[in-house]
Amino acid sequence: MSLRRHGDGTLKQNRRTGWWMAGVRDPESVAEHAWRTSLIASVIAQLEGADPARAALLAVWHDSQETRTGDVNHLGKKYAPSADPQVVTADQTAGMPEGLASVVRAWVGEYEAKESPEAVCARDADKLECLLQGIEYLAQGYANAQRWVDNSRGRLVTETGKRLADELLNQGSLDWLRAALGEKP
Repeated sequence: MSLRRHGDGTLKQNRRTGWWMAGVRDPESVAEHAWRTSLIASVIAQLEGADPARAALLAVWHDSQETRTGDVNHLGKKYAPSADPQVVTADQTAGMPEGLASVVRAWVGEYEAKESPEAVCARDADKLECLLQGIEYLAQGYANAQRWVDNSRGRLVTETGKRLADELLNQGSLDWLRAALGEKP
């Protein structure tokens, strides 16, 4: 069995390209995005009454196809059709033991189908992570990140995702630190 065939290590180097349009010189990697998306997915799922572990699992795998395609931002998709994630996943899993390959394909298929509560939570987590990253880039002085914050907020579906977004938008970037240190706001 080889996970190298899948190419998952490249996600640590692949940058999220949309942030370059916002002027961010060294944006987060796809792996960093997927990791935090999985944490957020588990929180949303727990609060929505879905399976947090399954939502986190779907979120971990949601951009795994980018080992083959790279991160194609929305502008790029205007000029080149997106590769079907399930076709890319089938190629990535070729050569794996069938038992493993079939479950990886099923995870990606579930995420792409957008039907299970866990997939809905994972998809909202993807948007909420982008919103949070945008807030962090705004705090670093990248004013153009506001577009990503606004677009991500508008795409949320779950009540929990919307509530968490509103809470994030009403917090300062260091409020968490002040609270941890017991400082008054």
